[in-house]
Amino acid sequence: MKTESLGMSLLRKVGFESTAWSLRRLYCPVDKNALVLEVGSGGNPYARSNVLLDAYEETRERHWVPLVSDRPTVLGFGEQLPFRDKIFDFVIASHVLEHSPDPEKFLSELQRVAKAGYIETPDAFVERVNPYRDHRLEVTVRNGELLIRKKSGWVVEPDTVEFYEDRVKLLLTGEVIPRHPFLFHVRFYWEGKIPFRIVNPDTDATWQAPVVDFKSNVSTNVGLRMLLQKIFKRAYSQKTRNKTINLKELLQCPNCGGKIQATGDEFVCQSCNSLFPIRNGVPIMFTQQVTNS
Repeated sequence: MKTESLGMSLLRKVGFESTAWSLRRLYCPVDKNALVLEVGSGGNPYARSNVLLDAYEETRERHWVPLVSDRPTVLGFGEQLPFRDKIFDFVIASHVLEHSPDPEKFLSELQRVAKAGYIETPDAFVERVNPYRDHRLEVTVRNGELLIRKKSGWVVEPDTVEFYEDRVKLLLTGEVIPRHPFLFHVRFYWEGKIPFRIVNPDTDATWQAPVVDFKSNVSTNVGLRMLLQKIFKRAYSQKTRNKTINLKELLQCPNCGGKIQATGDEFVCQSCNSLFPIRNGVPIMFTQQVTNS
């Protein structure tokens, strides 16, 4: 499977890595007829995604950026996807795997609903020295498989982090990573089956993330970049096709796998009678709404 567009490859060859990196969100190695799901789509979904899924309308985990729902959108969890088996040709999971306390279940669900896909995360090295409060995994690639380490807390090595923050953080995050983003992220394409290994499966990664009582502000540069991305995305999106997608034909009950039926402003499982409300056109496909501080 081709992992980069021609434009990305050319830009990397001439040393414009940061520009090539920004173009990755416009690249998806599928034909025009493929049905593409994005899990953890958040506030900046990929242009080629036909169906979006996220757990929250707003959350600290994506800095309170509102959920984009400009195409068929579902609220649900990656560990319990509310979709039929192999209903999608491709699934994108960008910067969401590292948030899961149960990577085995998360990856199993991706394989169940899709035939192939793409996974992107920070590399384990970055996560170790520059950890994020809501990241529960360290992910890297070895010998063609995802190597996953579950974190027992949001900081794994406090002394290392302190050394890093005292001397290196500004250099790494301000200069090195922006110039060489491909080195500090995992980009992993798979087909049929996701090869992965969890090195410490017995570690409990369900700890409570530290609470922060402020909201991040989006800088002018970030806002401008997102505006330019939206302009380019129009050329790559399938806006007309997306309007014709019937979510009911794709969904199943996340609790029992049963068929669902639309009744007014909710879906009902025909097997276990679970109820799933529909709010502003978005099905909420978990039994109880979960809030995230």
